[in-house]
Amino acid sequence: MNDEVEVVCPVCSPKIAVPHDVLKGGQNPVVQCQECENVHPTKIEKVKTFNVKVIISKGEESFTQTTILTSEEDLMVEDEIIVDDGESDEVFPILITAIESGEKRLKKANASEITTIWGRAIDEVVVKIAVHKGRNTEAMHKRVPGGYEFIIGQEEKVDKTKIRIKKIKIRDGSLESKTGIAIPAKFIKRIFAEEVFRKSWGEGKTQWSMKGKGKGW
Repeated sequence: MNDEVEVVCPVCSPKIAVPHDVLKGGQNPVVQCQECENVHPTKIEKVKTFNVKVIISKGEESFTQTTILTSEEDLMVEDEIIVDDGESDEVFPILITAIESGEKRLKKANASEITTIWGRAIDEVVVKIAVHKGRNTEAMHKRVPGGYEFIIGQEEKVDKTKIRIKKIKIRDGSLESKTGIAIPAKFIKRIFAEEVFRKSWGEGKTQWSMKGKGKGW
């Protein structure tokens, strides 16, 4: 079984990283896009992790947690993130209100620069969704309660677009693709989906067309 990475595809998704199978590793890796099957060379960055202190305000109280961020993550004030405290197994969706890097307050920073995140606990999360539309991929978002479950294979409506969930990237790094698996929004890093197109009126057999052939309603 091939290793899997998320990188951009020059054919179908030049801006958003999508799942690829690694065909050749080493210094000059070659990958194949799972969306359009394009084979291309790429650069696979080694990901570093950082333990970052998070101060969360909830109502009149404040408390401190620790979360793990990777070198791939850039955060900014007003971002919504999930703080997953490994020691207590508690998960807190928060809105970032301030970012500290040493003695400086920054509006935006890479995880490698951050010493403390200040945030406000929220009841909802914003789930990132990469929607495959033909040969292109569009970035979309859906705001839902943290406990809302997304089910692989099920249809969802995002704004005015109907999508069908194909895969779900979980925050622990795993990728689920088995139809029927349900995952709460608070644990989801990204959803990969395809746009659903409905047949227009008159396509296929309808009760009206069948009536003309001696079929009743």
